[in-house]
Amino acid sequence: MATGTLHIDLEAIAANWRALDALSAATCETGACVKADGYGLGLTQVAQRLRDAGCRAYFVASAAEGLELRRALGPEPRIHVFYGHMAGDTATLQRADLVPMLTSIEQLTRHLEALPRQPFGIQLDTGMNRLGLKMAEWAAVAEIALAADPVLVMSHLSDAEDPDCPRNAAQLARFHEMTDGIDVPRSLAATGGTLLGPDYHFDMTRPGIGLYGGRPHVRAEPVVALTLPVIACFDIAAGEGVGYNASWTAPAPTRIATVAGGYADGLLRALQPGMEVMAGPVPCPVVGRVSMDALTVDIGHLDADPEHVTVLDAHHGVDALADGAGTIGYEMLTALGARYLRKYRGLRPIG
Repeated sequence: MATGTLHIDLEAIAANWRALDALSAATCETGACVKADGYGLGLTQVAQRLRDAGCRAYFVASAAEGLELRRALGPEPRIHVFYGHMAGDTATLQRADLVPMLTSIEQLTRHLEALPRQPFGIQLDTGMNRLGLKMAEWAAVAEIALAADPVLVMSHLSDAEDPDCPRNAAQLARFHEMTDGIDVPRSLAATGGTLLGPDYHFDMTRPGIGLYGGRPHVRAEPVVALTLPVIACFDIAAGEGVGYNASWTAPAPTRIATVAGGYADGLLRALQPGMEVMAGPVPCPVVGRVSMDALTVDIGHLDADPEHVTVLDAHHGVDALADGAGTIGYEMLTALGARYLRKYRGLRPIG
């Protein structure tokens, strides 16, 4: 075995979507964010399973992602593009029947001139200062935009993972101020907003990280597991260093396992020190620097050399791994390397 194995549970993703869907009223549609290759787990595989679970609305970042998704899912689902209608996207948006979520007056002008009969949505900036029309801009063009019949008006919460953050209520109030009275479906909530409760749900929620087992959906079913093969095992003496710059020195004689996986596979260099892997039920510390293609693990306390170790499992998920690197589960998921053999549970035929 030359590479690690990334186990992806599509049935768990479907279950997580159903659980989040159940939190909102029957009149509120639940979409799904599948951008960044389905958060690193396979765009077409993830979206196919979500379609079978009942999802009919998807969100991607770029028109290119939307085209790939359209080829996989066929003509029925609605595919929204967060980047909106960027210069050079016109042909792809039209060809793939995508819904650009327009982010600026410039994009609104471009879309209405280039694709006047193509569905579109509008993004509003309610305080995140990332994408979307600000209040004065929206006031200036709302009449024109609404006359063109957008299919969705949305904004994005900056702090939804923290239910006690006052910016959530402030953005909710701003969204109401900017959109109350319009006859267009509205969307404010991703995963965190969905969990904040029905005041944030409006007409559509669009969960992302919660589908894939990440915070803040703490009741989510685990989705990924990662096992890595052991390349070699060897003994070292007390005082010997391990890895680049001898960043770890053995305090006593011990045994080291070199494992196939490193930062080229999404196991960030910042994970060491403090990272542990599992040899069966036994935790083993990673020692020395995380290299491009290898980890070194102290196995001196084991009864026998392991054939493989586990980095992610149901009890130690992407958020726990991310904590060790001072980052978030989103980054860990989307960084998982292309060299892994991927095994899917619940894989359905694409098409």
